[in-house]
Amino acid sequence: MRAVVYDAVGARPGIRDVPRPECPADGAIVRVEATGVCRSDWHAWRGHDPVALPHVPGHEFAGVVAATGPLVRDFAVGARVTAPFVNGCGRCEWCAAGDAQVCPDQTQPGFTHAGSFAEYVVVRAADLNLVALPDGVDAVTAASLGCRFATAFRAVTAHARVRAGDEVVVFGCGGLGLSAVMVAVALGARVTAVDLSDAALERARALGASVTIRSGDASGEVRAATGGGAHVSIDALGSAATADAAVRSLRRRGRHVQVGLMLGAAASAPLPWDRVIAWELEVYGSHGMAAADYGPLLELVASGRLDPSLLVGSVVDLDGAIDALVGMDGPQPAGIVVARP
Repeated sequence: MRAVVYDAVGARPGIRDVPRPECPADGAIVRVEATGVCRSDWHAWRGHDPVALPHVPGHEFAGVVAATGPLVRDFAVGARVTAPFVNGCGRCEWCAAGDAQVCPDQTQPGFTHAGSFAEYVVVRAADLNLVALPDGVDAVTAASLGCRFATAFRAVTAHARVRAGDEVVVFGCGGLGLSAVMVAVALGARVTAVDLSDAALERARALGASVTIRSGDASGEVRAATGGGAHVSIDALGSAATADAAVRSLRRRGRHVQVGLMLGAAASAPLPWDRVIAWELEVYGSHGMAAADYGPLLELVASGRLDPSLLVGSVVDLDGAIDALVGMDGPQPAGIVVARP
C-alpha cells in the first residue's frame, strides 16, 4: 500500500510502498478515506514525541472497515468508522470504567505504530475503540473529529463544564483552539480568542468569537474584556507562556483546562499557584476522548448544531499531507488540512 514515511527526525517524508498492516485477533483494518494533518504529527516528526523509525504518521482518520479479527463482534467489513487517537487496551480498570483515554496500555496509530497517512491503518481492541459513523457525517468531517475536535469537545463539556452565559477564553486558534471556540459558542458561551495570527483570529470571529486579541500574553486584556476575568480558560497551544497567561485570565473560582501539549521544557513549566490556591481555581489536563463518549458529539454534528467541516481549510492528497506537515515549521494558514489517500 502507499504510505507517507520518514526515516529520521526532521527528514522530509516521502511516499513509498509498504506492507499492509496485519489484523490482530481483536482488531480491525480500516481503509482510510480521509486523515487530518495535526500538530501532534509534527511534534513526533520533530522528535518532541519519540516514535520508532522509519515511521508512518497520522492519527485522525475515517474510513471503511476492510478486515476484522476473529474476536471482533460489534463491527463488520464495510462499516463506516472513525476512532479516537487514544486506543484503550480493553482489559484494564480504566477501560472498564469508560476512561480509555487514560489507559496505561494504550496504543495510538501514528505514534505507537504506523498511522493513517496511508491507504490502510490498524485499530487494536476494535470493539472498544471504533466509532460507527452516522450516514450524515462524511469522511472528511469525521477525520477532523479524531484528535482536535473530540479533544476540544471533552475539554469544554466534561472538564470546563461550560454553560450558557459563561465567559470563555481560548489561547491558540489552530485546529484545536478553533474547535474549542466552536463548541463553546454552540453551548451559549461568550468567547474571547487569543492568537498572534490575524488569519486565525479572523477564523475565530467567523466561528462566533465575540472578542479577539492579537497577543501572546493577554491576561490583562482578557480580564478587561470579560468583566473581571473568564469563567473558563483553555490553553490550546501548549507553552509555558500561554498556560500561565490563561490561568491569570481567570476570575475567582474559575476553571483552566490544559489541552495544548506541554512538551520539552514546557513539560515542567510553573503555574501561578499562589493565585490557584487563593482564588480556588480548578486546573485540569485533558487528553482526548474515549470512543464510548462520541455519542453526544456525533448527535450534535448530525443535527447540524456543530459543523466541524467549517474548520477544514483544505483537502489534499498524500503529497499535500507531506507539505502540510513540513509546513508546520512556520506560520500556519487558518483551518485544518485533511488528506485523502
